[in-house]
Amino acid sequence: MLIINAILLGIGLAMDAFSVSLANGLNEPHMKVKKMSKTSFVFGFFQCFMPLIGWLCVHTIVHYFKQFETFIPWIALILLGYIGGKMLIEGIRGEEEETAVLTKSTLLLQGIATSIDALSVGFTIANYNMVNAFITSFIIGIVTFSISFAGLHIGKKFGTKLSGRASILGGIILIAIGLEIFISAI
Repeated sequence: MLIINAILLGIGLAMDAFSVSLANGLNEPHMKVKKMSKTSFVFGFFQCFMPLIGWLCVHTIVHYFKQFETFIPWIALILLGYIGGKMLIEGIRGEEEETAVLTKSTLLLQGIATSIDALSVGFTIANYNMVNAFITSFIIGIVTFSISFAGLHIGKKFGTKLSGRASILGGIILIAIGLEIFISAI
């Protein structure tokens, strides 16, 4: 049952990473498999790491984390809004040819923004012992890696067909994800 729950948690948490990966694939339709793997690894890593931080907070400094929890949707909205807005503006201005490559800093921000809600999963798995918390988090990371890789692949397919509009669509998707995280938390 632990594995099934972890897979289901991973699928639920990976939807934001899937959407962002889709946008990244749209924006960079000629991304190599090696970069797709590294990008998916970043999303998987953060989705694995954040529940562990949440679990640790529950077992150590829960009263501080409760106050921070209200800021999670705001952080996701700001980060994804910034990245998506930048992509949208570049697409409208026609600058996407120069900036189509996903940078390490942008990927890092995306990884944090899409996984910050996974901190709350630490509360969900708070009754697990340390080993089960690690197993659950690891499975969540693997599921996220797989789903993100699929999102990149699908985005690349459509990105080639959309060419000049890919950055605009990708920016809109990122902004929409930020808004969805924010609105669903209210």
